[in-house]
Amino acid sequence: MSAQEVVFGFGAHSTIDEGPALMRKVQRADRDGLDIFSLSDHPYIGARLDAYATIGFLLGRTDRIAGFANVTNLPTRPAPMLARAVTTLSALSGGRVVLGMGAGGLWDRIADMGVPRLAPADAVDAFEEAIVLVRKLSGGGEPVTHEGRHYRVTEIEPAPVDAPPVWTGSVGRRSLAATGRVADGWIPGHAADWLSERYRTSRPVIDEAAAAAGRDPAAVRTVFNLPGRITDRPLAATRDGDGRWIGGSAGQWVEELTGAVLEHGASGFILFSPKGGTQDEVSLGRWAGEVVPAVREAVAKERG
Repeated sequence: MSAQEVVFGFGAHSTIDEGPALMRKVQRADRDGLDIFSLSDHPYIGARLDAYATIGFLLGRTDRIAGFANVTNLPTRPAPMLARAVTTLSALSGGRVVLGMGAGGLWDRIADMGVPRLAPADAVDAFEEAIVLVRKLSGGGEPVTHEGRHYRVTEIEPAPVDAPPVWTGSVGRRSLAATGRVADGWIPGHAADWLSERYRTSRPVIDEAAAAAGRDPAAVRTVFNLPGRITDRPLAATRDGDGRWIGGSAGQWVEELTGAVLEHGASGFILFSPKGGTQDEVSLGRWAGEVVPAVREAVAKERG
């Protein structure tokens, strides 16, 4: 995926008993031309499907759609093992995986899994180091010895497969700067969109850190987790009192997302249900069949 390519997908927070319905939706999204599906990663919730087991299973039942954990609960998935998981998924699926990364948000629950609690600054340092180590353990080459603050490996052979793109869910300033230095994409936290104060104040931190590291800031794409309804008729107001996008008709979605791409640099949209779960199949069908093709056409026309 190039940074300029706009990607479209949908996200889910599926429980074990919702597995068959999730598979049906992902297979339909694959047929309908969506680019990616995402699953949340909360291993301390017993009723939830495990993100990586589910992604592997679904990639094996589809042909072109990519999968990713939005975002990986890094403290519970050590970087060397995560490197093995994502390079294996990439090899078996023909590159249809993205590595979503987070420093860890719900530390009370993470600690309940027996993981040592990290201070916020240490968690961000471990997050950046993990991204670097995953890349070291990918792409072939000589055995890797890494003596970091949080990870140590000795003479470990890298997988002969490139690391997938890395998208982060960074929120704090230190984490945003790490994204600028080492990541390929950013998912604004708390479902912030392109008109939000969070986006306006956070994206420059990423860009400045990328430039300081000798990177092109445009190489770090912005992908929005986007809750909202697709309605039969236009809504009088498509944003709530706080300015957050709530949805509208297919035409209103097309106008809004096209503007987000052309005027605000958006390069990806992951549709979620406004209720926090998976969108119903009717809405997913309208997303894939009406909204996404029209946005792609409008963007391609404007870009010539």
